[in-house]
Amino acid sequence: MSEPDGTAPSRRTPVERARSTVVCALIGAAVTAALDEIVFHQLLGWHHFYDRSTTQAGLLSDGLLHTAEVLGLVAGFFLYADLRRRRALAPAYAWAGFLLGAGAFQLFDGIVDHKLLRVHQIRYGVDVTPYDWAWNLVGLTLLAAGAALGLRAVRRDRAGRAA
Repeated sequence: MSEPDGTAPSRRTPVERARSTVVCALIGAAVTAALDEIVFHQLLGWHHFYDRSTTQAGLLSDGLLHTAEVLGLVAGFFLYADLRRRRALAPAYAWAGFLLGAGAFQLFDGIVDHKLLRVHQIRYGVDVTPYDWAWNLVGLTLLAAGAALGLRAVRRDRAGRAA
């Protein structure tokens, strides 16, 4: 039997679980970086990406962060569109990946950038302890939610194959 346009029947592309997870993790990390930069760097003006030098260096570092997040968003959405076009997107894995990427960015920023490298703090002139706790707990919550969604998707797939 042929398709309405006379071509051979199309074969459905297998769902790509791992790629759906990774592509959406890239998007999740880029979105979280954008929210951080827009809210904390620009609107609130609490810090720059690199605060251990001049204001000009801080603004330059914000511009470089913005460039990286935009490149991540563009690349991520091109890869996402490819998955959708080929009907290979695994939505449950994609959502898990998005939350894993968002949480990973948040925790990396909170632990590595804020505490280990000390390139910036969330705020200056205040006790940062509650800010650090809130920042890292949000990241941990996003990461845990992504892991839970991913595990649920894997279990659902295994149950479907066993039936």
